[in-house]
Amino acid sequence: MEISGIISAIVIGIIIGALGRLVVPGRQHIGILWTILIGIVAALVGAAIASALGVADTKGVDWIEWLIQIALAAVGVAALDRAKAPRR
Repeated sequence: MEISGIISAIVIGIIIGALGRLVVPGRQHIGILWTILIGIVAALVGAAIASALGVADTKGVDWIEWLIQIALAAVGVAALDRAKAPRR
């Protein structure tokens, strides 16, 4: 992977992480760095899933790939938030 690919993965990860965090209702108890890391992982895994399903390269915007990535980021944010939530 080239440096431009790494930079674009980080930028897309920031966007995907933020959108995934917006989808999860309520206040999350995780920091922005965790959100970015979850977004990067969700972007990479979502791209792989979309590629396996054959919907990664379409004419125009790849809406299905974006939806998969955002859903994975939302699940990741919710899971980490639940793990880091203060115990009662």
